Amino acid sequence: MTIKMILSPKLRARLKSLLRRAGRREIGGILMAEQLAPGNFRLVDFSVDNITGRVAHFCRNPEQHAAALERFFVQTGHEYSKYNYLGEWHSHPGFSVEPSLQDISSMTKLVRGERNIDFSVLMIVKLNWMCFLNISAVVFSKQSNGVPVLLTKN
Repeated sequence: MTIKMILSPKLRARLKSLLRRAGRREIGGILMAEQLAPGNFRLVDFSVDNITGRVAHFCRNPEQHAAALERFFVQTGHEYSKYNYLGEWHSHPGFSVEPSLQDISSMTKLVRGERNIDFSVLMIVKLNWMCFLNISAVVFSKQSNGVPVLLTKN
């Protein structure tokens, strides 16, 4: 499964600001996107949980992110075929932006039974010492795990 995702400069700047504030704590949330064409998405928004993260672990609060997703659906007129949940994101301030074994296990469970979804993107972000945003994004589906997502700025 090939996925392309546009991550605008505005959302990149927001991520950088949140990561600076979080420091060494992991933060994260859900990704909400517009489908431009099959397999081609523009990230519209993302939720963020600034409370539950620790230095080496993040587990999002489901109620908080469900509320963010519902607000997104209201704002986009409940056009689910065009605007919808795309996946999950979190930071790895002290580690590489590659998915950990726990990340892989969580995402595999998500797409293979925990939720009724065909696929989910996992985006992991980190600020390096020069405040450059490092990003990895992979897609998990019922057929495959960890296929790289093509990220673009426009």
